[in-house]
Amino acid sequence: MAKKSVASLQTGSKRLTKAIKMVKSEKSGAYIFVESIMAPEKVNEFLSKK
Repeated sequence: MAKKSVASLQTGSKRLTKAIKMVKSEKSGAYIFVESIMAPEKVNEFLSKK
C-alpha cells in the first residue's frame, strides 16, 4: 500500500497537514485515494490505519 503526506497548510495560528493514502477497495479490487486534513501529530496514526 503506497502512502504519502502532501502539502503543509497554514490557516491563522493553526498548522495543518493534508495526508493522502492509497487503499485497495474491497468491492472492485481497484485502488482509491483517501484524503484528510489534520494536525501534523496525527498523520502517522492516519497512515498506519487500514
